[in-house]
Amino acid sequence: MTAHNPVKRRPSRQIHVGRVPIGGDAPIAVQSMTNTETCDVAATVAQIRAIQDAGADIVRVSVPTMDAAEAFGAIRREVDIPLVADIHFDYRIALRVAELGADCLRINPGNIGREDRVRAVVDSARDHNIPIRIGVNAGSLEKELLQKYGEPNPQAMVESALRHVDILDRLDFQDFKVSLKASEIFMTVAAYRELAGRIEQPLHLGITEAGSLRAGTVKSAIGMGMLLAEGIGDTIRVSLAADPVEEVKVGFDMLKSLHLRSRGINLIACPSCSRQRFDVIATVNALEQRLEDIKESLDVAVIGCVVNGPGEAKVAHIGLTGGSPNLLYINGRPDHKVSDEQLLDELEDTIRDYLRKRAAQGDSAALPAAPHAAVVEMDGGRS
Repeated sequence: MTAHNPVKRRPSRQIHVGRVPIGGDAPIAVQSMTNTETCDVAATVAQIRAIQDAGADIVRVSVPTMDAAEAFGAIRREVDIPLVADIHFDYRIALRVAELGADCLRINPGNIGREDRVRAVVDSARDHNIPIRIGVNAGSLEKELLQKYGEPNPQAMVESALRHVDILDRLDFQDFKVSLKASEIFMTVAAYRELAGRIEQPLHLGITEAGSLRAGTVKSAIGMGMLLAEGIGDTIRVSLAADPVEEVKVGFDMLKSLHLRSRGINLIACPSCSRQRFDVIATVNALEQRLEDIKESLDVAVIGCVVNGPGEAKVAHIGLTGGSPNLLYINGRPDHKVSDEQLLDELEDTIRDYLRKRAAQGDSAALPAAPHAAVVEMDGGRS
């Protein structure tokens, strides 16, 4: 079978957040946000580096006060990943962080007061060649919109966004992106669908306040997955009540599932049943932890028995099938037998050796991509 990605991306104007292109034909960027106290520079820098190590393209930092703005400047000097400064209401903070090296301003033009203040922020963004992110949230819609519509809904969110867009249009500023976030999936999806056809700027996707690691991952995957599968979305943030590093991991897993980006090991594993010849769950969990440092894309199948194992192994770069003994496949072909005792070490060594050889020969050289990238997770024959 041949890999095929049916997603046709929505055409959009391309902007740049630092060195990262957003929109157009650029890869969908993954971002997260710090949850440390911004004025604690050391803690915030450490968290940004952890988020970057997880693969994030962009990090957002909340800047609620002028002291936090000065701390933002110190943070900017310590890290090299593009930073978005998240600001509400006080236009002076926006002006200061622009001077201190922000790569994007997350600020709603309609929330910062008089026309001269809005113009000052836009002029500063233009002078420093940085974009603005308009961020509409169902939980903080304008009072008159809530009175008009009675409650938060997609129409109110879109109207709020277009009000802010109109301000930037009047000031002839087009380098912006927009987000329309709600904690309710269908409201969020409907709002993005509506706005996607009304502006040309890139869209930042998210389900806001999605919840805990498990529940938030599910809600984000459903809501954002619906939009991404339709080609809507140019950058994503998975909002979880969890370590921001987990947001990045979930974001990449989401994009990998839709064949929109590849990063790290793509583990295909059965949920296991009584046919398994080794402990699949323990093996996969341990292997995932051992391989977290790997950034290269690689498909690895770990299947506990011979029912689905050979078929999955043949369409992965590296595959393991449970048996007596277990059999390791490389590039779709049986390579050697592996005992239970050596399973983890042998799998890790084989994967790392494969990647070393591929790097030495060039990614497009003799070691091919997976025989077919559109691999689906099997259920051990119990469907």
